[in-house]
Amino acid sequence: MEQDDNSMEQTKANIRRAAQYWLDKSTIHPIPRWVSFGVALAIVFLRIYLVQGYFIIAYGLGIFLLNNFIAFLSPLEDPTDGPGLPTSAAEGKEYKPFTRKMPEFKFWLACFRGTCTSFLMTFFSTFDVP
Repeated sequence: MEQDDNSMEQTKANIRRAAQYWLDKSTIHPIPRWVSFGVALAIVFLRIYLVQGYFIIAYGLGIFLLNNFIAFLSPLEDPTDGPGLPTSAAEGKEYKPFTRKMPEFKFWLACFRGTCTSFLMTFFSTFDVP
């Protein structure tokens, strides 16, 4: 029994390692990543349209995507925490790049995972709330 658990854990680790490998390889290819997200989103909405159900899943996915988009556009540091304008000449010349609360890759990954999860949910009648 212990050997079966060990082989199962090793298989899970190998699957996670393979998935992480492909995610790392896709980091430098933003356009194909976003195209794949668009295709996945179109498939989800096509399935919802053809089945004529699971509208609550579409609604939940829309809210999830909007929440991620807002986090992507938001700055890491809240500008209302401190003074908005520079108070000295040295502070005014200091360059502060815009850092996002959610980086682009994490934004894409969250959106893609949410879309795939929504697609899988459309196969279970439990989630088809009228």
